Amino acid sequence: METTTIIIIKGLILVLILMGAFAYMTWLERIVMARVQLRLGPVRVGPLGLLQPIADGIKLLMKESFQPAGVDKFTYWLAPFISLFTALFAFVLIPIGGTVEIWGHQISLMIADVNAGILFLLAFSSLAVYGVVLAGWASNNRYSLLGGLRGTAQMISYEIPMGLSLLTVAIQAGTLSLPGIIDAQREHWFIWTNPISFLIYLITAFAETNRAPFDLPEAEHELTAGYHTEYGGMKFAMFFMSEYINILAVSAIAVTLFFGGWLGPFSYGQDLPIVWFLLKMALFVFFFMWVRATMARLRYDQLMSFGWKILLPLATLNLILTAYFTLVVK
Repeated sequence: METTTIIIIKGLILVLILMGAFAYMTWLERIVMARVQLRLGPVRVGPLGLLQPIADGIKLLMKESFQPAGVDKFTYWLAPFISLFTALFAFVLIPIGGTVEIWGHQISLMIADVNAGILFLLAFSSLAVYGVVLAGWASNNRYSLLGGLRGTAQMISYEIPMGLSLLTVAIQAGTLSLPGIIDAQREHWFIWTNPISFLIYLITAFAETNRAPFDLPEAEHELTAGYHTEYGGMKFAMFFMSEYINILAVSAIAVTLFFGGWLGPFSYGQDLPIVWFLLKMALFVFFFMWVRATMARLRYDQLMSFGWKILLPLATLNLILTAYFTLVVK
């Protein structure tokens, strides 16, 4: 059993890594979008623009911390903390590798191994909506309120098919434990045996993270900046951080549930587990950026119709068929 001290140290290291990853994801996204759109991107601050995230962080720290009149002060300040906390929590449960030996101690490359890991992930991903809706309501701004309501409706609509797609994985693996699901993929990854579940999860992941083409809660051509219109400085930065960390989280979940986690594609062994895991994650993160640079934003009625009329029936049918072939035919 690992001591509390080791768990705390792993948690602090994880937070520091995620903060650094967030900073350079903003740089990478600017580079990707610039290349797709035939622009230069960040090239001025440091070699290849590598110091641009640091400059942005300093700028946000030095910004004046304003607070509009008429806001609900406690809720206004609480909302960005909720968004950031729920984004970080997902990595508490995700295994990025097996175990490593450090100074004679076997250290697990995950913070908490919970038997019902999938259920915990779904529960905390659902809590993220509170940060969005509370920010919209507490800001005393109609644009912010509309953005918060959009975010709530969107998350409810797409959370259901996402949950159904993850249940199919649990049925195939025979467990709700994330390490158990990875272990069940030693012979074949679930992307090959259940590609429909992966497609449903991928679409809902874009909606859950409020990323293009599903970024309606902050549609600038309609709502200024949506639910975070009245946030600036570090409060805005916390919403910004939560969005990018959520991208990392949904990418890590996809790797864990559909692409064998830390297992390699050929030997299915545990050699270089962190390298395999991070490489797969990087491909998903690049895909998120590529989609943002190339796809236009949907209308809100299209977004809701697609979720309820197409995605939910497809996810339900897929769950029934997966359960039938897994539990009855086999």
